[in-house]
Amino acid sequence: MYIEECFIKDLKILKPKVFNDDRGYFFESYNKKIFEEVVGKPINFVQDNQSLSSKNVLRGLHFQSKPFEQGKLVRVIKGKIFDVAVDIRKSSQTFKKWVGVELSSENKKQFWIPSGFAHGYLVLSDEACIHYKTTNHYSRENENTIIWNDESIGIEWPNANEKILSEKDKKGLILTRSNLFN
Repeated sequence: MYIEECFIKDLKILKPKVFNDDRGYFFESYNKKIFEEVVGKPINFVQDNQSLSSKNVLRGLHFQSKPFEQGKLVRVIKGKIFDVAVDIRKSSQTFKKWVGVELSSENKKQFWIPSGFAHGYLVLSDEACIHYKTTNHYSRENENTIIWNDESIGIEWPNANEKILSEKDKKGLILTRSNLFN
């Protein structure tokens, strides 16, 4: 496995070693021992999620508040997305900073987003199937959304004028140093 470090040290981009031959390919998408060595601590995934979205669908920026905060390991099974993590840890030196990475079925990269970050993505291909592991169960009562175009964050989304959003995502919060963000 190859690791790309991000300027926000807790975020990691993982690229598996892929074995190709005339039959196709094989790669190990997750190995607990190797993953924990990469992130430097034990991680317990409790839920796997999968989402299918059309081109220009933007989902996020989502996070769950305590005690249901989630870490996520994101990968794309089919298609291509622009995946984003925003640091919402109010005591962090990188509060409100973001990292964006292109994930695709072709590059097979994965994005590790620990708790303390909001997560969102924009579908760049005609369709994309996204799979992600989470470190905590979904909790509707603790679910929160930051507005995708919060000017104080300044995410540089591709195709800025062509977004398809849910009603929930259209009503996202502006990121502040309130008690909601830890």
